[in-house]
Amino acid sequence: QVLLVESGGGLVQAGDSLRLSCAVSGGTFSRYYVGWFRQAPGNEREFVAAITRGGGRIYADSVKGRFTISRDDVKNTVYLQMNVLRPEDTAVYYCAADTSYFGSSPEYDYWGQGTQVTVSS
Repeated sequence: QVLLVESGGGLVQAGDSLRLSCAVSGGTFSRYYVGWFRQAPGNEREFVAAITRGGGRIYADSVKGRFTISRDDVKNTVYLQMNVLRPEDTAVYYCAADTSYFGSSPEYDYWGQGTQVTVSS
């Protein structure tokens, strides 16, 4: 079974940076598209960023220019570098993986447990 484990969340102030990691195990990493989603209390889960098997990237408009998604095929890890964080970025961040491409759609087969990001003003 494919397992995804997020890490790197925390409590920061507006304008600070964090790098989230998503470690993938139990599958062939090179076969998977990986996306990042986030969910704040009372809100629906929303798309943040995704990366293809070949390294192509897509971003939500709300994070474009501030966040960068990348993958390390040696470490089997996907990263989300988050810069210039805003209070509205506060949410639980989840990574997801699938062998089929879904992009911004939350239809991925495998999901991590989430990591909390809190941005104070």
